[in-house]
Amino acid sequence: MGGLEVNKGIAAVLVAGIAFFLTGFLGTLLVQNKVPEKVAIDIQMPQAAPAGGGAAAPAGPPNIDNLIATADPAKGEAFTKTICVACHSFNQGGAAGVGPNLYGVLGAKHGHMEGFNYSKALASIPGPWTYEALNKWLYDPAAYAPGTRMTYAGIKNNQQRAEVIAYLRSLSPNPEPLPPHHDDTAAATPASAPAAGAPAAAEGGLPPIVPLLAKADPAAGEAYTKTICVACHTFTEGGPAGVGPNLYNVVGGPHAHMAGFNYTAGMKAKTGPWTFDELNEWLYKPAAYVPGTRMIFPGIPNAQTRANVIDYLRTLSHNPVALPTTEAEAAAPPVAK
Repeated sequence: MGGLEVNKGIAAVLVAGIAFFLTGFLGTLLVQNKVPEKVAIDIQMPQAAPAGGGAAAPAGPPNIDNLIATADPAKGEAFTKTICVACHSFNQGGAAGVGPNLYGVLGAKHGHMEGFNYSKALASIPGPWTYEALNKWLYDPAAYAPGTRMTYAGIKNNQQRAEVIAYLRSLSPNPEPLPPHHDDTAAATPASAPAAGAPAAAEGGLPPIVPLLAKADPAAGEAYTKTICVACHTFTEGGPAGVGPNLYNVVGGPHAHMAGFNYTAGMKAKTGPWTFDELNEWLYKPAAYVPGTRMIFPGIPNAQTRANVIDYLRTLSHNPVALPTTEAEAAAPPVAK
């Protein structure tokens, strides 16, 4: 390569550099990079999650100290006997179920029952069960102790929570003082009094199921199962067993209908499919229908609620059985539509 060609190459590089510099300089003069005083579109970003991961903590329930001081513990007892007994016992020295015995829980440490296998989420919470802690726990167990094995969704009604806490307070030879600035005599209603409006079991046997099923509301039955029964059962097709078996296709199916589930001998001894009458008897008093059952839920005393639940269970099938129109049909194996 001759000297002329080298000089031409160097000149080309210099010209390109000068052109690049002049272009940038002119661009700076023509385009003013001024930051606007206000953004054109104000996008509200969500707040960062609290340290440790997970979603932001919910606001939580309101303070219910005033309600606790005037709450009726008998109503709280009635609530626990309808809902909570599925997993807990309440008598002094009572055995654990799915959950621990709750005698003397108020004022005791979070993992208060010796020998019970608490989740790490609950056992690691320091301090005793105070009124405030019970209020938050009963409102939303999963929010109070993330990772808890307690599947119950919580009591959203403030008055009901107060009544349950007032009842738990009574489960002690020396009940904890009421929250400050309240008179202890306000909550002196005996815990043994029957709850106002509590449905009574039918006297002299169960009422006929056919008229109850005729006006049953399966949506109400589903709502009931999602409040209570989900603590032990699943309802989706192919769902896993919990403490109890999956209940998809149970109506018209064999008594021990879920393959692989460890049913009690009493349940396995029941022959034939689940009829409407048998489901009615079972849901009324499981321990009477199958002596020795491990089902600790005491039953559904309200006849229409039982019918609602049975009608919901009937819908859990690709080919639901027909509702009975006579008592003879209710006692016979259900027939597909």
